[in-house]
Amino acid sequence: MMDYEIVVGLEVHAELSTQSKIYCSCKNEFGAQVNTRCCPICTGLPGTLPTLNKKVVESAARMGFALNCSINRICKQDRKNYFYPDLPKAYQISQFDVPLCEYGFVDVLFNGSEKRIGITRIHIEEDAGKLLHGDSFSGSLVDFNRCGVPLIEIVSEPDMRSAAEAKAYLDTIKSILECLDISDCKMQEGSIRCDVNVSVRPMGSKVLGTRCEMKNVNSFNGASHAIECEAKRQIEIIENGGVIVQETRRWDDDKGMSFTMRSKEDAQDYRYFPEPDLRTIVLEEEYLKLLAASIPELPNKKRIRYMNEFGLSEFDAGLLTENLDKANFFEECTAKGLVQPKNLANWLTGDVTRSLNEKNISLNASNLTPAKIVRLVELIEKGIISNTAGKTVLEEIFATGGEPEDIVREKALSQVSDTAELEAIVKKVLLDNQKSVADYRSGKSNAAGFLVGQCMRASAGKANPQMIRELLIRLLEE
Repeated sequence: MMDYEIVVGLEVHAELSTQSKIYCSCKNEFGAQVNTRCCPICTGLPGTLPTLNKKVVESAARMGFALNCSINRICKQDRKNYFYPDLPKAYQISQFDVPLCEYGFVDVLFNGSEKRIGITRIHIEEDAGKLLHGDSFSGSLVDFNRCGVPLIEIVSEPDMRSAAEAKAYLDTIKSILECLDISDCKMQEGSIRCDVNVSVRPMGSKVLGTRCEMKNVNSFNGASHAIECEAKRQIEIIENGGVIVQETRRWDDDKGMSFTMRSKEDAQDYRYFPEPDLRTIVLEEEYLKLLAASIPELPNKKRIRYMNEFGLSEFDAGLLTENLDKANFFEECTAKGLVQPKNLANWLTGDVTRSLNEKNISLNASNLTPAKIVRLVELIEKGIISNTAGKTVLEEIFATGGEPEDIVREKALSQVSDTAELEAIVKKVLLDNQKSVADYRSGKSNAAGFLVGQCMRASAGKANPQMIRELLIRLLEE
């Protein structure tokens, strides 16, 4: 594979979190009883007329601004004609030659540096229904609840060169959608899905190879795996003297394989034509300025700022910005300027996240507040309590909502920093562990770690570990 370059383009489909569907007043809701969230309009009964949901256009335009796109002030919608059992009208209302947004880009943080991925277009369209299969019945059943759920399709340029880059791009798109609060991005509910386009070419070549598109990719890890497997499949065909055929393939994540579905369609196969039942979309300049002004600092930019401003690693900055609530929480903590941002980040990405996951609650729903975590970290930085005691304080805050200082006092967690008291502990440990003392003095430096542990145990975990280590080394060297 070292002799070939992988070329990847992605089509991300994101369901928008509007109250109603794109062309009717049916509730846009997941999980309702089968065929209870549909009407004559979204099921395509003859004589019905769609009406465009303004909120859909607004959400798509905001995503366009976030991805640095040009917004077409005048655009239309088109019929994409194809026959499938879950598409009751036998056409999908989408956009063809004049999408709402086009010619954009997004900067993705990958391996410590930014890579710019081009955005070809963002267009609005309606979702289709859902086919149901089961062991209790033969054939297929259709649930039309998803018909008419509003989608935006975000089409990238073929600018990604590895599965890892594609995964970073998908994570970035997801974080922006969540930041703008236009999609809940619940992959388990199908709120965000992607089609993967892969081709390979000899390393150094500027000519794109024949691409294959993979459908049914239901997770970002699945997309990464699908890219690697498809690239390997194409390279094997080329190395064996074969030719890549442009086609659409179905990805099976369980088997780690893709299977031919059909030859790849071109635009003419869908017989696109302007949707006659919907009026032209016209966006006023002042309205677009308001939408552009509503875009907050985006996660990919926030991540870079955290690295530059607070000295965080790419990994820690990514963990803090993957969730808007966590990023806002961190911002409020650092605004106080009382503790080191790196120490705050360590607690938020470590013990705090672990406790939230164990309790299956969100940060905002917990008893932890920015003021409490700042005071907890402050107690540790001042040497009043140890990191170990800090974990106990954190758990008590989650459980009762108590104040850090009160918990330290009630549970007698204050750290022993009295030099005379600590020296007495160290001398006793050295006296009781003569073999480890001899090991250290004979060059086995690991023995010091064991002795520090014995000192901490002797103090019931209350000793200042840094002072203990300094006293221990001094006495050992004497």
